[in-house]
Amino acid sequence: MPGVRTAGPMHDLPAPLPAVAHGAAMLRGLRVEACGSHLPSLPAGADRDFDTILAAWRLRHRRGGGRDPFGDIVPEAVEADALDQALTGFLPVAAGLVQGAIEDVAHNLVKIIRACLVRPEWQGTQRVIVGGGFRVARIAELALARASVLLRAEALGSAVAAIRHNPEETGLLGAARLVPMRLLEGSDAVLTADLGRRSFRAGIVLPRLGVAPDLAAASVWRLQRWIHATEAPDRDGALRGLAALLRGLAQMAAEAGLTLAPAIAIGLPAQATPDGSLGEGAETLPGDWSAPGFHPAEAIRAALPEHAVDVVLHHAAVTYGLSEAPFHRDIARWGVLRIGADPGHARFTNLPLRR
Repeated sequence: MPGVRTAGPMHDLPAPLPAVAHGAAMLRGLRVEACGSHLPSLPAGADRDFDTILAAWRLRHRRGGGRDPFGDIVPEAVEADALDQALTGFLPVAAGLVQGAIEDVAHNLVKIIRACLVRPEWQGTQRVIVGGGFRVARIAELALARASVLLRAEALGSAVAAIRHNPEETGLLGAARLVPMRLLEGSDAVLTADLGRRSFRAGIVLPRLGVAPDLAAASVWRLQRWIHATEAPDRDGALRGLAALLRGLAQMAAEAGLTLAPAIAIGLPAQATPDGSLGEGAETLPGDWSAPGFHPAEAIRAALPEHAVDVVLHHAAVTYGLSEAPFHRDIARWGVLRIGADPGHARFTNLPLRR
C-alpha cells in the first residue's frame, strides 16, 4: 500500500510468514473450543435484535387500536433519546412497549445461552459475554440483567456480561490479537477488518503495548465502513471494495507516520480452514466465497500488490470475542454471543500466557 513502511522493495522481501494458521484453535493465552454463525435447534427469531422486537411490539399495539407513542412509521428505528425517555420519563405506554421488548430480548438470550450450554464444547462455561443488537447502553444493561436473573432461576450456572467496546470497533480490536506479538512490537499499528453480510468494516488498531502488554488498552485510531448490501457486488467487486478500504487506511497511517505491522487480520462470518478456504457461513458474503479453489487471503493479498503482507482469517465471532480476552483471565471458561445483523458464538478456554 502506498506509503506504508516495509523492509525494502517488494521484490527484496521474503515470502510473508503466516501470522497464525487460518481459523486456528490455539491462540495466545487461550483455546477456541467452538465457533459459528448458527446454533442448532434454536427457536425461530430467537436471535432478533432489540429494534426488530420493539418494532413487532409497536405493530401489535397499533393493530389492537393503540396509539404508537414513537410515531406513525413501523418498523422505523426509534431514536436513542426517545428510548431513554421512555425508560426515565412519564410516558407509560412507551415504557410498556420498551419494557416488553426488553423482556423478549432477555428471554431470547436465555434460549440462546441454554442452547449453547447443553453442547459438549460449552460445558462448564462460567461467563457469557453478549454484544450487538443494542443501540442504547441502558437497554442493554436491563436486558442482560434480566437474562442473568432468568439464568439464575434455572440454575444454569453462567453469569452474563456486556461486551465493553463499541460494536463497530469490537471485531477490529479482537482481530489484532491474531497478529503475533513479535510483529506488533515492531510496529505502531495494525490493519484489521470485520466482514459482515451487509457491510465491511476496516480499521487501524493501535496496540498500545507500552500501556498494556496484553492489548487491554488497544484502540481503533481510524475506521472505514462500506455498506455493500446497497450495491450488491459480486465477489470480485467485494474484494475491490475491501482493498479500497484497506488501501485508504494504509495511506492515513503513512501520512501520520505510523508503521503498520506486515499482517492484516480479518474476521468474517464463516469457518476458515487452515488452507484459507471458507466453510459454513461463506454464503452470507457477497458472491461465491466458498467456490472450490478460492482462497480469500490470497485474493486479498493479490488485490493489494503494492503491499507485501500476510493476511490471516478467523471466524468473526472469534475476533469479536478476542476483544474481551484480557478482561476474563479470572475464570477458566467463557463464551461470547454476537446478536443482531451478524450473529455468532464462540467459546474459549484460558491457557497460560506465552509470548
